[in-house]
Amino acid sequence: MVLTTTSIRESEESLHCTFASRYVQEPLPKFKIPKKSMPKEAAFQIVNDELMLDGNPRLNLASFVSTWMEPECDKLIMASINKNYVDMDEYPVTTELQNRCVNMLAHLFHAPVGDDETAVGVGTVGSSEAIMLAGLAFKRKWQAKRKAEGKPFDKPNIVTGANVQVCWEKFARYFEVELKEVKLKEGYYVMDPAKAVEMVDENTICVAAILGSTLTGEFEDVKLLNELLTKKNKETGWDTPIHVDAASGGFIAPFLWPDLEWDFRLPLVKSINVSGHKYGLVYAGVGWVIWRSKEDLPDELVFHINYLGSDQPTFTLNFSKGSYQIIAQYYQLIRLGFEGYKDVMENCLANTKVLTEGITKMGRFDIVSKDVGVPVVAFSLRDSSKYTVFEVSEHLRRFGWIVPAYTMPPDAEHIAVLRVVIREDFSHSLAERLVSDIEKILTELDTQPSRLPTKAVRVTAEEVRNDKGDGLHQFHMDTVETQKDIIKHWRKIAGKKTSGVC
Repeated sequence: MVLTTTSIRESEESLHCTFASRYVQEPLPKFKIPKKSMPKEAAFQIVNDELMLDGNPRLNLASFVSTWMEPECDKLIMASINKNYVDMDEYPVTTELQNRCVNMLAHLFHAPVGDDETAVGVGTVGSSEAIMLAGLAFKRKWQAKRKAEGKPFDKPNIVTGANVQVCWEKFARYFEVELKEVKLKEGYYVMDPAKAVEMVDENTICVAAILGSTLTGEFEDVKLLNELLTKKNKETGWDTPIHVDAASGGFIAPFLWPDLEWDFRLPLVKSINVSGHKYGLVYAGVGWVIWRSKEDLPDELVFHINYLGSDQPTFTLNFSKGSYQIIAQYYQLIRLGFEGYKDVMENCLANTKVLTEGITKMGRFDIVSKDVGVPVVAFSLRDSSKYTVFEVSEHLRRFGWIVPAYTMPPDAEHIAVLRVVIREDFSHSLAERLVSDIEKILTELDTQPSRLPTKAVRVTAEEVRNDKGDGLHQFHMDTVETQKDIIKHWRKIAGKKTSGVC
């Protein structure tokens, strides 16, 4: 006869639901591991309840990252969630799927590889790691050339626009590369190719162009950049290359604007990064970097390991990571095909137009995003004297929407905008609902007393004299001053909110 040894207390707890147990009465551990265990049902309930306070990913219009995939792909993800991507010898099929993805993307971006030739590239943890790897390749190639020529190689720089994503700043700081930024201006929120080429010198390891600005979704003119830089290279004897940061636009341009030349069709484009977890339609965690040819990836950056069972080449900043993102990306590529991706992107573009038209009809906003680019609607208030886009953003959260408000980079800091990212799962009806909710918020804010410092919004020209007494005409932009005051004041109210740009 088998006797149970379960204590009375354990038995009682197993009979009661989590909400009748002692676990909901005790504060949750925040700094130290708890001394005792708890039932799995209680742990699940407590964590699940905490997560209820997160925003709804589907209504997070701040993010470019995919928030929905088909149930069949979800099953593949769960089946492979315990596979370590780096164990190539143990999981050779997963490695093969990665190589297939690299080949498909290389051909999509018109890399000069044959139909049966293996392309050069690797899966990464988002575009941030991809950019780090591409930047390192440019830096090492530039250093090797300078050493061979007997020239200094200690002051490399990269030329970008001020609109680049923060990962470029991280690369510059972490790997000791000067970041030379082309400033923006009101009405022109991407890198000016002519100004970028002017900033190129003998220490420039590459010029980074953005296919889909984080701020407005606009594509930079990579073709013009290639033409101007080719001319400068001929005049100077340099061979400054181009990297295209296509994190957002790499899965859009080939399907919506196939004749747009931005990729390896341009001779100076040596590498391209793209985010599989954005318009590649995969959950967060996967990016890709593709090189034009083997010559563009220095051998010294590729490591070889054999302690996992066989010789394995690796070029990543990370090591262990999940395989499911790679598998999910391959699923999407073969599931959708060119036709499917084209359909999805056309739907995104159509819903972008619906939202743009609805916001324009209000007569309260100026649209700053462009028709050609990532499906994004960025818009600014025409009159910010009573309330700002930051207040509109805050009030939208009452309806469940997460819409970021932020200021532009230098020299357009006085422009503040709201930005809505149109993803695959943002429908026509949701666009109409968002327009309706914005109208409700504006009506409400119109009737409330202003929370902002009172100051006239106008543009005047006044003559001032400097300390020397000679006459100078200086245009005093009260509009700009007011906008800066408003933004400064609102940030204090909002508790130093960040821009929410991602």
